[in-house]
Amino acid sequence: MKTCLIFPPSSDPTAPYISLPSLAAYLRAHDIPVLCIDANIEAYERLLTKDSLIKSGSRLKGRFSRLDRKKALGHYDRIIYAHLCREIGLVRSVPFAIEDAISILKDRSGREFYDTRRYNMAIETVEAALRIISAAYSPLRLNFSNCFTPFSFLTAEDIRMDAQPQINPFYEYFSDTLMHRLKAEKVDLVGISIVFPGQLQPSYSLGYLLRRALPDVHITAGGPAISQLLVRINQSEISSALGPFHSAIIFEGEKALIDLIRRKEKGESVSGVFRGDTIQDMSALPAPDFEGMPMEKYLSPEVVLPYDATRGCYWGKCAFCHYGLSEYGAAKYRERPVEQIACHLGILSEKYGTGIFYFSDDTMAPHLAVRIAGEIKGKRLNIRWATDMRPERSLTQENCMKMAEGGALCLTLGIESASERILRLMDKGVHLHDMKDIIVNIADADIAVEVMCFTGFPTEKHDEAMKTIQFIKGLSEYISLFICGEFELTHGSRVAVSPHEFGIKEIWHVDGDRFRTGIFYEEKEYTKSFKEKEREDHAIAMLSRRWQLRRYPWAGSLSTAHTFLWYDRFGPGAFKTPIKLTETLHIHNTHPFKNIGRGPNRSHFNVEKIFNETEEREKGIWETMIRKERRVSRRLYMALARKHPLLFPMSAIKI
Repeated sequence: MKTCLIFPPSSDPTAPYISLPSLAAYLRAHDIPVLCIDANIEAYERLLTKDSLIKSGSRLKGRFSRLDRKKALGHYDRIIYAHLCREIGLVRSVPFAIEDAISILKDRSGREFYDTRRYNMAIETVEAALRIISAAYSPLRLNFSNCFTPFSFLTAEDIRMDAQPQINPFYEYFSDTLMHRLKAEKVDLVGISIVFPGQLQPSYSLGYLLRRALPDVHITAGGPAISQLLVRINQSEISSALGPFHSAIIFEGEKALIDLIRRKEKGESVSGVFRGDTIQDMSALPAPDFEGMPMEKYLSPEVVLPYDATRGCYWGKCAFCHYGLSEYGAAKYRERPVEQIACHLGILSEKYGTGIFYFSDDTMAPHLAVRIAGEIKGKRLNIRWATDMRPERSLTQENCMKMAEGGALCLTLGIESASERILRLMDKGVHLHDMKDIIVNIADADIAVEVMCFTGFPTEKHDEAMKTIQFIKGLSEYISLFICGEFELTHGSRVAVSPHEFGIKEIWHVDGDRFRTGIFYEEKEYTKSFKEKEREDHAIAMLSRRWQLRRYPWAGSLSTAHTFLWYDRFGPGAFKTPIKLTETLHIHNTHPFKNIGRGPNRSHFNVEKIFNETEEREKGIWETMIRKERRVSRRLYMALARKHPLLFPMSAIKI
C-alpha cells in the first residue's frame, strides 16, 4: 500500500517542518513506501508568482467594481469594500516585484539575503502579496500562520462553505497540481499532518477535493491541531467533525498509522478516531528522513533542518500550557540517546549540506543540551543549533560555555512574567533572581538569548505587568530578541480545567460553535483599567524600538530559520538597533485613500466614513454574539449587521 504524507498550508515557507520527515522515517523503517509532499511550500510557490498575483489583482479589482456599482452598501458589504480599498493600490506594483523578492530570499550567495535594504524589500513584497490574495478572497485572512474566515470551523457546513473556490486561494493548486500528482503516483492512503490551527481549514478543503477526485483513497488526519479539535468535542459530534476524513489519529501517530495501513492492506474497513500510542523509547525512532522534501523550494538561502531530540515537557506543571499531543497539559518528557542524536546530526548535515539545526522540541532539558554540545565538540562536527528551554538554575556560566563550544547558537527561554506572585500562580517553578542570572550567563557565552513572556494572566495587576516589561528593559543589553504577548486561555490547560483557582468567575463556549473552537472567560474582578492596558501596550511598543523585531517567520521573529541564519552571520546582536537593521522601506503604496484615488479605482462611496465606522461596528457585532447573546451563526451575524444603516453612494470623486 503506497502512502502519501502531506503537510498542508498555511505555515512557515522558509524551512521544512519536522512532522513529515519524522513520520516518513518511521514508516520506511517498517518497509512501508512513502511519498512526502510539502503542500505548504508548493502552494505558496504557485501563489507567489507574477501571473498568479496579476490574476488575484484582477479578481480584487473586479470585486471592488461590483461593490462600487451597488445602490447601497450594508455592513457586511462595507467590511469587504474596506478590505478591497486598503489593498487595491498594491496591485500596481507587487506582482511585478514578487519574483525579485523570492530570489532575494533564496539568494545562496547571501549578498542580497543579508543586505538589510534588499531583505526588507523582499519581505515587504511577500507580505503585500499575501494582502492582495486575502483581499481577492475576502473575507479570508491569509498569512504564514493562519488561513481563516470569520465563520471558520463553527459547523461542518461552515467548513464546507469555506472550502469553495471563491474563498479558497489554494483551490487551483489542490485541484490541479496536487491532485494530478496523487493520481499519477497511484497512492492508496493519504495522511494529512495538521500541526497548527491555521492549517485546519486548508486541510479540510483539501480533504473534500480528495474525496471527490480519489474516491478509493483512504484519507486520514493527524497532528497536534486535529488532536486538540477532536479531544474537546462531544462524541456525538465526532462524525461531523471528521468531515471529509475517513479516519483521524490523535496524539502520537507512528504506531497507530502503521496499524491503520496494515488493516487496510488486509482489506478491512477502517474509520473513526484512533488514539496513538506514546513512543516510550525514543531510541527506537530513526533519524528524520527528508527524502522527497523540496529543499530547493524553501524561501531561504540555506536549509535549516528541524530535529526532534525530545518529546514532551519534563516540568509539565505550567497552568497556562496545553500542547496538542496530550489531553491535558503537556505530554510526558522523553529523550533520544545523546550518541544517537550526534550521529543523526552528522549524517543529516553531510547529506543536506547544512550546519544549522533547530531542535523543534517543547523544551529541552539543560543537562541534555550540555551533553549534546559535548558530543558535537568531541566529534568535531561543524554544527550550530538552537532550541527552547526553561530558565533552569543549571544554566550556569560553566554549562553555557560548554553549550557554546558545542555549537549552541540560540536559546529561547519561557520567562512568562517578572512578577513572583504570578510565577507562583502559574506554577512556573522558577524564580526571578535566577532568571536574571541565567540570561546573563547565556549572553556572556556568546549565545543569543530570546525571551518569551506575556501579560494578562488572570488576576495580574497593572504594576505586575509593568514589572515584566521593566525586567526585559533592564536586561536588554543581554537579550537578542523578545516577545511579549497577551494571555490566551487554551483548552486542556489547568486554568481552563480549574478556573476558580485562578480568579476566573466563569468559562463558556458559545452556542453555534459546534466544535468548541473558541473558549471565553470572565474574571471575578477587573484588575486593570482600559487606560492601564493602553499604558502597557505603549510601554511594550517603546521597548520594542531597541530591537529590529519582524513578524513571523522573518529574521527578527523568535525561533525561525531566518533568525538563526542571521545570528550565524552577525552574532547574537544581529537585531539590536545599533546594527542599523531598523530601515523600513514601504516600497508599495498602501495608503487606503490614495489607493483608490486615481484612474478606474474611483469610489462612489465615502471611503473615509467606511474606514472610521466599519471596524468598530464589526467589533460590536462580535462582542454582542460572544458576550451578550453567547451564540454565534452566520444568520445571527447578518441580523445584527442589518441593524446598521445602509451607506448610499456619493458622486464619483477622488478621495
